[in-house]
Amino acid sequence: MLNPYGVQAARDYLLAGNAVTRLEAMVLFAVPDLTKIISDLRCAGYEVQRQNVPLARAIRRVNEVATLVPPTSLPVSDIRLTEYWVAV
Repeated sequence: MLNPYGVQAARDYLLAGNAVTRLEAMVLFAVPDLTKIISDLRCAGYEVQRQNVPLARAIRRVNEVATLVPPTSLPVSDIRLTEYWVAV
């Protein structure tokens, strides 16, 4: 079951013009399924954009409010995540 408070927080975060990856959704909002939120926004008429970004960027943003330390052997600049945001 999805965390209703986290879902609403993630949705509000996106609607405020911020970008989010699946990693950030899980760590910051306790939302395991970002796809549902993105799908609901698209069904509501919002234009949701996406782009691939390095894992390092998502980790840097998470580390602004929490602590996330990847294993040293993990190639964080080579791993790509999909970042979503609502076009204004």
